[in-house]
Amino acid sequence: MKFKDLGLCYEILSSIKDIGYNEPTEIQKKAIPNVLMGRDILGCAQTGTGKTGSFIMPLIEILNSGKSKSRMPRSLIIAPTRELAMQVSEEFIKINKYLKLKMALLIGGISFGEQDFKLSKGVDVLVATPGRLLDHIERGTVLIKDVKLLVIDEADRMLDMGFIPDVIKINKLLPKIRQTLFFSATLSNEIRDIGKNLLINPKEILINPYSSTSANIDSIFIKTNSKNKMNDLKTLLSIGTIKSAMIFCNKKADINNVSNFLKKNNFKTASLHGDMEQNLRIKSLENFKNKSVQILIASDVAARGIDIDGLSHVFNYDVPNNPEDYVHRIGRTGRAGNKGKAYTIFVENDHKTITSIEKLIKKKVKKMSINELVSSLDLSNQKSLRIKKIKGKEKHKNKSKLDLLPIENYSNFRESGKIPDFLNIK
Repeated sequence: MKFKDLGLCYEILSSIKDIGYNEPTEIQKKAIPNVLMGRDILGCAQTGTGKTGSFIMPLIEILNSGKSKSRMPRSLIIAPTRELAMQVSEEFIKINKYLKLKMALLIGGISFGEQDFKLSKGVDVLVATPGRLLDHIERGTVLIKDVKLLVIDEADRMLDMGFIPDVIKINKLLPKIRQTLFFSATLSNEIRDIGKNLLINPKEILINPYSSTSANIDSIFIKTNSKNKMNDLKTLLSIGTIKSAMIFCNKKADINNVSNFLKKNNFKTASLHGDMEQNLRIKSLENFKNKSVQILIASDVAARGIDIDGLSHVFNYDVPNNPEDYVHRIGRTGRAGNKGKAYTIFVENDHKTITSIEKLIKKKVKKMSINELVSSLDLSNQKSLRIKKIKGKEKHKNKSKLDLLPIENYSNFRESGKIPDFLNIK
């Protein structure tokens, strides 16, 4: 099936071609025709499956024949985080390239005045986080009684972040007769119950259940202890060819600690977490996407839904608290037929959570120490570390009569916090 078979207009097909999309993904094949027929959708799909396009493309097709009124958008897309809302708006701009639909992005960290100006001119599509949308509704700067199409994205994250009451409040202000598209990465009973209250006779579409991991991802758990976590992370970042990587931490304090440690060791990093000011969060994402920095260190909440092309590695500095988040994190790599690597650092206390992860994904994950990992690698193309022993101490020299350091002695260097030269390749 080609995009031209889905019932999309020439202008949308042209923008899709410019973006470089060749064939529709599974969720796009199943969702787009049903959306164009006016069906409500209950969709379960992970990030990276083309989910955003599956509602943006038909939404633009549907809205193209009408005209917006001042402060009365015709469609509403609700996303749980600022970053995801920004990503949805960017996708809209790309697909709307040859059409004249207007869009406003309502998120925190951007002045009300700028957003109010756009709303006063009239917009067809409103992309918003729940809190900022309710702020505008209370101020009287936007009316949603004319919304014909509602999209709720990442519903499970909405639930995790406590936004469902806001979504229900917004829903009560919307017309009862409308089309609703409800997407979630997981489909628990609670999510289904929420969907039932928002949808009318929906078409259910399940793509890549969240309990699965891609065969393109080489996933390894690295056993360590709290003392060695930082140095082991540094080693993991040094032993492969990393195009771009994400490091996930459970705590905001650890994001800052890891960032400072890696910067001291000459890695280019950017941070992303909920306590950062919006302009700094935007700058971090831009720097990572344009390859100004190689590594993005993030929390689950801030990074949820962010799609980065060509991500070669994912590193879990902490084992995620929820097994589903493990699948979500490592699923950022190994996309579009590319191979990816995912390393998760764990300590003794993490065994219970690891068991839950393996139960969810229905398979055992490879586990080894950092020393075992380094010993298993093919380092034939790496520089050899040569050591001259002087007064019982090992120092790096490039002179004659040098001894080759056996790879099994790597652990001595890890304890000292020094990484052998042949591993320090960026």
